Amino acid sequence: MVIPGVFNPFSAMLAKRSGFSAVYLSGGGLTSSLGLPDLGTITLDEVEWVLQRITETVDVKVVVDADTGFGEVLNVFRAVKRLERAGAWAIQIEDQVMPKKCGHLKGKEVVRPEAMVEKIRTALKAREKSIIIARVDSRSVLGMRDAIERAKRYLDAGADVIFPEALETKEEFSEFKKELGNVRLLANMTEFGRTPLITADEFREMGYSMVIFPVTAFRVAAKAMKEAYDVLAKEGTQSSLMDKMMTREEQYDVVNYYFYEDLDSSMSKGL
Repeated sequence: MVIPGVFNPFSAMLAKRSGFSAVYLSGGGLTSSLGLPDLGTITLDEVEWVLQRITETVDVKVVVDADTGFGEVLNVFRAVKRLERAGAWAIQIEDQVMPKKCGHLKGKEVVRPEAMVEKIRTALKAREKSIIIARVDSRSVLGMRDAIERAKRYLDAGADVIFPEALETKEEFSEFKKELGNVRLLANMTEFGRTPLITADEFREMGYSMVIFPVTAFRVAAKAMKEAYDVLAKEGTQSSLMDKMMTREEQYDVVNYYFYEDLDSSMSKGL
């Protein structure tokens, strides 16, 4: 599965229209959209609220980035219950120490594997049908061998999918798959990080079940918005931006404007 990152209902609607059957509610993208750094500043309430808005407006599977589970085992239990109730198809939990960081930055720390095992078992106890994804963050902290051994322990604890974060070469992704065997693996194809650009087809050939592009759309949109604001500030008109815009008709089509307009009209006439 190729799974693009989204950060609000509109972006999820666009992803669905492009043919994706699943989307990734990125902690990094959502946190940035709120004007905050990806340092564990986002709360369960905020993630749950946005997730519910997405699942109310678009029929798509949502993989939710739940950071470290928003705390310890009791917090993990509550988070899984609430996120699944809000419509999560899969829930990802990582083994970082709080305050966590983007997995591709320096200075992150990881918990003891025993602590993560407890979180996985708690998540499994809380879930009814969602997929539990265990993210392994130790490659850039304690090395490749530690990451592989942690992944094996997380699988033994019952994790459905393993997410090896911040691997640095295609060879490392291949090695990870070879060591783990016939299990479901998720690859993170973020930009400007430790992982070189690798295509979805290449990940598929290496045996990965899922590949996420967590912040790609957000970064493209952010640059486009910055350029638009610069043009408005400099030129005082949007005329040079018109060919870069989604039209009003296209925008209304995405949000089902005419369905709601027709519904309002028919109800007011008693139909």
